[in-house]
Amino acid sequence: MTDARTALVTGAARGIGAATARRLARDGHRVAVLDLREEDAETTAAAIRADGGDALAVGADVGDEDAVAQAVAHVARTLGPPTVLVNNAGILRDNLLFKMSTADFDDVLRVHLRGAFLVSRAVQAHQVEARWGRVVNLSSTSALGNRGQANYAAAKAGMQGFTKTLAIELGPFGVTVNAVAPGFVETEMTRAVAERVGVPFEELLAAEAKAVPVRRVGQPDDIAAAVSFFASEEAGFVSGQVLYVAGGPRG
Repeated sequence: MTDARTALVTGAARGIGAATARRLARDGHRVAVLDLREEDAETTAAAIRADGGDALAVGADVGDEDAVAQAVAHVARTLGPPTVLVNNAGILRDNLLFKMSTADFDDVLRVHLRGAFLVSRAVQAHQVEARWGRVVNLSSTSALGNRGQANYAAAKAGMQGFTKTLAIELGPFGVTVNAVAPGFVETEMTRAVAERVGVPFEELLAAEAKAVPVRRVGQPDDIAAAVSFFASEEAGFVSGQVLYVAGGPRG
């Protein structure tokens, strides 16, 4: 890149978010690594700095309007106005519908959808002023429906509608908005799923791989590569799209 830009990645302490933050740093961006706890985000930020990149750890609850406003202002002052945004922050609270609590439904939508809304609204002011921007939202193959994930599936399907709407609204200002929808990815979050259901993680990975046409599960770097494309200069004529990164037509 000729001119370094500032990228903000939410939920970037580990997994897909951390891989994405590292990839965007390698692409030449200054990276704000945002997670709920600053000390967790600092692990990723420190790794980026150790590789010669420029990174800032930020602690904030993406569902808290005031915290988001303060975090984005802090990033703008410290690294420069964020014009690349990756809305990755998310949680799982899986259960069958009849067992799912109202709190578990609300919490998942709060982090995924409300969080993406609040952070996007704060960042778009900088993008519109710059007349350039990239927003990449993390959806999932679960948006197409997945047993035990009424909350998560609803949130991830919502992310796709959110993506397409922002693409229409922000396009005239030089801002593209796209979504990446991963299939099964090997992360700490999916390891926790295996523990919760009482299945050895290696068995879960093997079972998931058999269901994927390319016969392997995803890695965080697979998703980061797709995000990198959408965040690039070359992707300026691609907007409002959902790219399923799932080893086949769907994971």
